[in-house]
Amino acid sequence: MTANLIKQTHFDAIIIGAGACGLMCAVQAGFLGKRTLILEKTEKPGAKILISGGGRCNYTNMYATDMQFISNNPHFCKSSFSQWSVEDTIVFFETYGITGKEKTLGQLFPETDNAKDIVNVFTSLCRDMEQEIWCNSDVKSIDKNDDGYMITFERNGREEQLQTPKVVIASGGLPIAKMGATDFGLRTARKLGLQVTETAPALVPLTITGKDQEWYEHLSGNTVFCRVSNDRISFEENILFTHWGLSGPAILQISSYWRPGESIELDMLPHDNIIAIIDAERVQNGKRPLGGLLSSLYTRKFAEALAKYLPIEKNMASLTKQDMEAINNLIHHFKVKPAGDKGYDKAEVMRGGVSTDELSSKTLEAKKVPGMYFGGECVDVTGWLGGYNFQWAWASGFVIAQGI
Repeated sequence: MTANLIKQTHFDAIIIGAGACGLMCAVQAGFLGKRTLILEKTEKPGAKILISGGGRCNYTNMYATDMQFISNNPHFCKSSFSQWSVEDTIVFFETYGITGKEKTLGQLFPETDNAKDIVNVFTSLCRDMEQEIWCNSDVKSIDKNDDGYMITFERNGREEQLQTPKVVIASGGLPIAKMGATDFGLRTARKLGLQVTETAPALVPLTITGKDQEWYEHLSGNTVFCRVSNDRISFEENILFTHWGLSGPAILQISSYWRPGESIELDMLPHDNIIAIIDAERVQNGKRPLGGLLSSLYTRKFAEALAKYLPIEKNMASLTKQDMEAINNLIHHFKVKPAGDKGYDKAEVMRGGVSTDELSSKTLEAKKVPGMYFGGECVDVTGWLGGYNFQWAWASGFVIAQGI
């Protein structure tokens, strides 16, 4: 190493990953007078932030609590959220010029609808506080030694090594490999003897194959407001029919609670009763075809597609008891058995990760490996759709910064 490089590498901690958790950690460490270096594999910091919310970045949720997170230890995230709240997130961004606007269900976006503004807050603060970000730096290994940790990485085609007393693993999860996602955090945890909770894609579209696939393909592009449920939970939002199966907010939400081989149920009229509607229509206009009524409740294409299951040509007055049962079951209890999901490339986040049993809930330091911290998506804490995962990333970054 050159003398210049040695001068550059005098950091209190090295952070792996310039995502939401890593950036917040660096900034909060800077506020405490600590100096950090972020090693980022891709060409620019905040790559996943920049594409989130269609490039608008749903940066938190006004109603986030520990109740909207999945983990083997559902209480684990409580400590982090007590240290860094939703209000803290809102005030932090407002302090640096970003005012939030609520879309639906508590989702906060920048008024500018520009995710770049979120990233710019962090890069500007890092620059002002001399927190360094080295992009195109692909970490190959982290080895524990008497002085802390030796980090080996490749930067601009050249292998380098840095010594540091503390390491923060904020390298994210497995979704979206083209954005630089890898299993680095999980591999590092396993190498250090830490348990990893089984991982799977979450907030991900579900696929339909076999004899029903053509029916879903035909409806591609149609949306229906539904209550989607299984034995564990239910969500009320839109679903979207696609050429491969089902997507849309309600499907992404339920996917985090779905397991292969299981079915889900769709109530496609969650706030009304289809039988009561038909009974009222019979009194008003018994000659009206069922298909006409369904077309007033859904898109025409969707109503026509229900001919596969229902006698849509029959008029209201002619519907039998068996017809009514079939209509009620289809509209309120439509069973779907997905073949699978679209995998990590289409998933918003990863479920599972470094086991919470291995980490201090108060500091996020590995209990068995002093000086090693894990935060953000690589930990077994997975939020709902709608800004929850960003809130976990900001909170975990803040918490880690207090300890490094």
